[in-house]
Amino acid sequence: MASRFSGWGVGLRLVLLLIGAALVAGRAEALEWRWSYEGAGVSASGSFTTKDAPDANGFYEITVITGEANGVAITGLQPPGTSIPGNDGYPVDNLVRTEAPRLTMHGFGYALSNGTYANPFYGAHFAKPDYYAFVSDPANRRTSEPSVAFTATIAP
Repeated sequence: MASRFSGWGVGLRLVLLLIGAALVAGRAEALEWRWSYEGAGVSASGSFTTKDAPDANGFYEITVITGEANGVAITGLQPPGTSIPGNDGYPVDNLVRTEAPRLTMHGFGYALSNGTYANPFYGAHFAKPDYYAFVSDPANRRTSEPSVAFTATIAP
């Protein structure tokens, strides 16, 4: 007795093969990075994951972040196009590249487990063009913006 699906064998296999190929082709690989910065009253380090392909300016989009700042665990990445609390009007873009300057003027933002936030960026428009880290403690209405030595490299 023939199954009502017996004529589907080749067609079904072809469909499954095409779906599998599309999934493999559409799946973007990710890059792992090591990053750190240090300045007056602030020290942070960790890793982030970026998309595997840079944009036209050589920047990779950060999609995941881990690490700590001043011994406090990082709990999440600030979404691109939004500002960390306490730094309204300065949205992050979460971009990094292998060449200097490694960050844009928008930088990346993250939250910490103690309710504070940070936004390292490259301040080309400052009197001293350099990397800076805007640190916000919204609950206590405190902010700081020290100059920092920033590094980021793709992990081997």
